[in-house]
Amino acid sequence: MTSSPSFLFVCTGNICRSPLAELAMRQEAERRGLSLDIDSAGTGNWHVGAPPDHRSRAIAEKHGLTTRGQHARQVKPEDFDRFTHIVALDRSHLKALKRLKPAHSQAELVLMLDDVPGRKGDDVADPYYGTPEDFETTWQDVTAGCAALARKVLD
Repeated sequence: MTSSPSFLFVCTGNICRSPLAELAMRQEAERRGLSLDIDSAGTGNWHVGAPPDHRSRAIAEKHGLTTRGQHARQVKPEDFDRFTHIVALDRSHLKALKRLKPAHSQAELVLMLDDVPGRKGDDVADPYYGTPEDFETTWQDVTAGCAALARKVLD
C-alpha cells in the first residue's frame, strides 16, 4: 500500500454511482493541487469493460467532466493493498467489501456519506432505474461525500 492517500469507490456494477464518485474525488484532488491514485469498481461483474451509463456520462459532462477512459471493473483482492481508503456507496457494498477484505489488509473501509454532517449511515441511492434528476442527486451526494472525505483525510 502506498503512503499517500488513495481511494477506490465501489458500487454494484461500476457504471452509475462509483464512476461519478471517482470523478468527484478527482475534481477535489485537482482543486487541492494533488495527484492521487483514484479509481472505481463494482462488487459484481455484470458490466465489466463497459463505459459508464449514458446518464452518468451526461451528468459528468454537465459538470465539465469526462468519463472517457472509465470502464467498469470488479473489485479485486489486490485493491485491498493498493488503496488506503475503499469507499462503499451503500451499506450492501460495505458488507460485501468486509467479506472480501483480506485479513492482512490495512485499507480503511468507509461508507461514502459517513463524513457528511447529518448523513452518517446513509446510502447514496442507486439512480439506475430512476430519472435524470436521480443522477443529479447522486452527483450532489458523491460530491458532498468526496469533499467531506477529503477534509478528513487530506487536511
